[in-house]
Amino acid sequence: MSGSEKAVVLLSGGLDSSTVLRMAGAQHPEVYALSFRYGQRHSVELDCATRVATAAGVSKHTIIDIDLRQFGGSALTDDIDVPKDRSDAEMSADIPITYVPARNTIFLSFALAWAEVLKANHIYVGVNAVDYSGYPDCRPEFITAFEDMANLATKEAVEGRSRVQIHTPLIDLTKAEIIQQGMDLGVDYALTSSCYDPGDDGRPCMACDSCLLRQKGFLAAGVTDPLVAKFEQAPYA
Repeated sequence: MSGSEKAVVLLSGGLDSSTVLRMAGAQHPEVYALSFRYGQRHSVELDCATRVATAAGVSKHTIIDIDLRQFGGSALTDDIDVPKDRSDAEMSADIPITYVPARNTIFLSFALAWAEVLKANHIYVGVNAVDYSGYPDCRPEFITAFEDMANLATKEAVEGRSRVQIHTPLIDLTKAEIIQQGMDLGVDYALTSSCYDPGDDGRPCMACDSCLLRQKGFLAAGVTDPLVAKFEQAPYA
């Protein structure tokens, strides 16, 4: 199978990456999902990633262990409170404390290494520059620069056998548009988690930036979030 038929997808278990996984599957017969146990404060998203990958029928789902808690510097990897109940203006005012320093650079580097071993020419990542929380590594300029670097850094590219492409199909879409496309592709959003501070059972907090952006997206799409509906029908633990 040629490299053009294989893709590596960064899969967090969230709404965006789960949508991208299905988008990649519609384009490539072999899809490899890559997730990370990176020292995040909860394992809910990895449980979701496993379920999402299974539902999508990927060729392989790999979870890599790295420990970004050694560095800290983020509410997701350090003993820092996750911001709650912020307005749109507050969320867009500056780079939030939920930003994990260099996370997408690190994750894409692992994806690049696996893609070169697999001889896969395509890497997919669910970054978004419209309804996002101001993360610097979600911008188009970052993705373009990383792709340029990738084709200077790999044996396959330097020897002229293949070039890697970084695909960001969500980068210019609103959250509502992402949800609509995902539903068309059969994504079961009840399997996903977007929350920065979920309960042990996966119940979303409904107040962190990510939960608020997700709620706004489903509202704009005119559909009910099946994850929220699932927990509304269940008693609190």
